[in-house]
Amino acid sequence: MSKPRSLWQRIQPAIVLLMMLVALITLVGGGAYVMHLNDIVREKFEGKRWAIPAKVFARPLVLQVGLPVSLSEVKSELSALNYRELTGAPTPGTYSQVNETLYLHTRGFAFAEQQRVPAQVLRLQFSDQRISSLASTLPSANGSVQLEPMVIGGIYPSQNEDRVLIQLKEAPPHLVDALIATEDQRFYHHIGISVRGIMRAVWVNFTSGAVRQGGSTLTQQLVKNFYLTDERSLRRKVNEALMAMLLEWHYEKNEILETYLNEVNLGQQGSRSVNGFGLAAQYYFGQPIAELSLPQVALLVGMVKGPSYYNPRRQPERARERRNIVLDNLYREGFISAPIRDQAMRMPLGVIAKPTAASNVYPDFLDLVRRQLRESYQPEDLSSQGLQIFTTLDPRMQNAAERALASTIERLRGQGRSLTKVEGVVVAADNQTGELRALVGGSGTFTGYNRAIDASRQVGSLLKPLIYLTALGTGQYTWASPVDDGPVDVVSDGGKLWQPQNYDQQSHGTVTLQSALAHSYNQASVRLGMTLGLPAFMQTLQQVGVKVDSKPYPSLLLGALNQTPMQVLQLYQTLLSGGVRAPLQSIVAVLDAQGRPLQQFVSERQQIIDPADAYLLHYGMQQVMRQGTGAPAYQRLPSTWVLAGKTGTTNDMRDSWFAGSAGRTLAVVWLGRDDNQPIGLSGGTGALPVWVEFMHRLQPVAPMPAMPEGVTWPWIDVATGRLSAETCSGALRVPVSAKALPAEQTPCASGGVPAFIDSMVDGVLNLFRR
Repeated sequence: MSKPRSLWQRIQPAIVLLMMLVALITLVGGGAYVMHLNDIVREKFEGKRWAIPAKVFARPLVLQVGLPVSLSEVKSELSALNYRELTGAPTPGTYSQVNETLYLHTRGFAFAEQQRVPAQVLRLQFSDQRISSLASTLPSANGSVQLEPMVIGGIYPSQNEDRVLIQLKEAPPHLVDALIATEDQRFYHHIGISVRGIMRAVWVNFTSGAVRQGGSTLTQQLVKNFYLTDERSLRRKVNEALMAMLLEWHYEKNEILETYLNEVNLGQQGSRSVNGFGLAAQYYFGQPIAELSLPQVALLVGMVKGPSYYNPRRQPERARERRNIVLDNLYREGFISAPIRDQAMRMPLGVIAKPTAASNVYPDFLDLVRRQLRESYQPEDLSSQGLQIFTTLDPRMQNAAERALASTIERLRGQGRSLTKVEGVVVAADNQTGELRALVGGSGTFTGYNRAIDASRQVGSLLKPLIYLTALGTGQYTWASPVDDGPVDVVSDGGKLWQPQNYDQQSHGTVTLQSALAHSYNQASVRLGMTLGLPAFMQTLQQVGVKVDSKPYPSLLLGALNQTPMQVLQLYQTLLSGGVRAPLQSIVAVLDAQGRPLQQFVSERQQIIDPADAYLLHYGMQQVMRQGTGAPAYQRLPSTWVLAGKTGTTNDMRDSWFAGSAGRTLAVVWLGRDDNQPIGLSGGTGALPVWVEFMHRLQPVAPMPAMPEGVTWPWIDVATGRLSAETCSGALRVPVSAKALPAEQTPCASGGVPAFIDSMVDGVLNLFRR
């Protein structure tokens, strides 16, 4: 009879089976978990690794002989691009000056696919505020050289990260050596984790009395930044180790290292993190990473340990000590010699005072760019695809516009004017192409309300030129034609009486059209407009693109119409360009992250005003500047410049406007208050001084416009409208289109009796005819 089994003997097989089951479940579960981590590692590393913000560029400065720019202005642009002044300009991104000669070593830049401008050395000579000669180490087909465009901002992803991607081959000398010597000496030998490395780091840091090396491998650091949170737990450390080994199993060391260079966090600007060495080079030194020196490289590598703790702007001594540790590590590992180490340790940190990366330099202009891009691109594409957006903005003109507005308002306040809450707008464009060069949407910090685009205000006398354009277009008027500037009564369709007054509250009798526009006489302009008829005036408005939603009304002749500064800029672009409408544009091209063109913006120019009529109108607005409300401009600007423009003032001096051009440079200025209260400034005393200061800073080329066919310059007798001669009394020489050229001459012009006698005879004959 068998001995009864004990309890243990009875349950032992079940326990063994259970343990085997648990082991199997653990093995299977662990394997599944590892496979899950493996999927996470591969999905992100092989897919879209980063959301790369779109970069917005200004126009590149094109250097060529004859360019009206001074040596100091070129140096100012180089400063904005963070070029350094070094004797002989030895490397890209440097320049040197010898008297009036500038030696410039440019940086290479890819403007588009297959359109890379290589680095080259230039010799620029300046004379009379112009480039008088240009020589280059590389040939140029058109004799001009482009500098790389300035980054003026970006469109950032929701996580507020920013980075400038670099390839491993673009890393400056000693960057990789310093990183490995300081953070992971066995990087090229371990499998993602290194127990030996951890023990070595503990020993080195203990014996040196300073934190010289980290315990985690570079791969672990990448996994932590790339995949995991900052949670401090055993679970996260296990995941970090497993994922580091999986990363090393799938990918090459150099690929992991390149990703690390672009991922590591090296600082914070406001709410936006600065990721990667490419962006950090710009953020701390204002230079491309390829231009960094040995001590600069060492400083960035030292910050890997703690970008906030070793922030060179806030903790310069702490950052210097950490940098010198990195330099000493390079020496200990045999990468540099002792003299080179010692010289680098003596160098200053060289950090720029104001970060240029990760900031939007011109927020008003960028606001317009974003609005226009939203018409063609999804928000996520703009903030994550690494698009390159090339704009029309001219930093020199933008800076001039900002300073002109600020300095003029300050000067007016210094004259005792109360300008509380006064805001201002300056918008400028190339009036031939419609390319927007500058946009200032307010006098203070940008708040999201862009007055250049959103502030729709009455334009006052800015519409008057359209009355005269309508008159000239009929062929029945010339600038010498008379118009009565006496009191005028206008009765509306509803029976309401309107009696417009001149700005000076005076009547001026019979004046020429030229004088009426130059002095902005309200009575003469309304009388002329009503004689032509409101339908004719409305047709001209429609022709030049001004939309009026309501029924025509007489006060429209004096600018009782709301327009934004950008709409006024478009109107005057057409009026002062020879009658060719070129739609305003702020974007030239959009490229993808690889430099392939996605979209080209080409302005479609259209002749919408007869060239002869446009030329005559330009002349009329020249007289505004020579003898009328714009004449104070010539107190500061050269008399040889051909300026054309118009002042505008609304009721109770609520709005001060000026729109005008000097050569191809067109600018519109508005001053006013957001609450529409009076500011006590007319167009001539407020907006015009801002415009003059802007042009004074720019010094544009301002020649006489080309005269089209069908225009002649005869002498006209202002009393009779007949052809006259220079020696005849009452003769005025003005441009006249063929359709308006008088057929008859005065007796004086034909060698007969003087014109005034001829005029008297005509008067007597007219009495008899009645």
